[in-house]
Amino acid sequence: MDDDPSRGTKPNNNDTSTPLSAIAEAFEELARTIKSKDFQDLRLSTFSEACSLVSVLFGCLGIAFKFAEMEYCAKVQDLVQASKRYGTLRNIIDYDVENDTVRKPGSSSRNLRRVRQGLDLIRALFEQFISSDDCSLREAASSAYAEVCAPFHTWAIRTAVFAGMYALPSKQQLILKLNETDQSVEKEMRRYIDASIPVIEYIDKLYISKNITLDW
Repeated sequence: MDDDPSRGTKPNNNDTSTPLSAIAEAFEELARTIKSKDFQDLRLSTFSEACSLVSVLFGCLGIAFKFAEMEYCAKVQDLVQASKRYGTLRNIIDYDVENDTVRKPGSSSRNLRRVRQGLDLIRALFEQFISSDDCSLREAASSAYAEVCAPFHTWAIRTAVFAGMYALPSKQQLILKLNETDQSVEKEMRRYIDASIPVIEYIDKLYISKNITLDW
């Protein structure tokens, strides 16, 4: 048996699975479901379970992303609770459309939108992280935040976030926190990037199908 994590991980093997590989595997399963021939909608419970795994990534980024960790974890927990009432992602949007509560604070449709933003933030961060060996984690995180979250945040929040970027760990420290190697971390990040894109796009299509804009 090959125990070298740099040679790739097998998520179903407890000896080689890492938090990052578990996340990648969960989103690959979501992506496979979306791409399947008989696909109709994502189960909210399955989606929420996959999103719960992502929480560890925000925790590894420290104070700069504390705002994202707190909001993301709270919104995911709401979706976990909502999965006891609604079967699919489409169900919660249909309900809020009917009750005119799509953008209402606390509504599941609004929480889904925020969770989707968190998934996209990690996607953008990973893309920046592996784009260049010379790119620091602070540079990668700043670019990802500016792309995904900054347009929707107030000046005060943006200022606080960018100030906190200086407290981010180094790339190597993050790799160690994730129990990865220089080689394996890039592979697992690419797995998540490739798998998360169709999931994010599907969520966007659900809103668009109900004539709900994405500028919020």
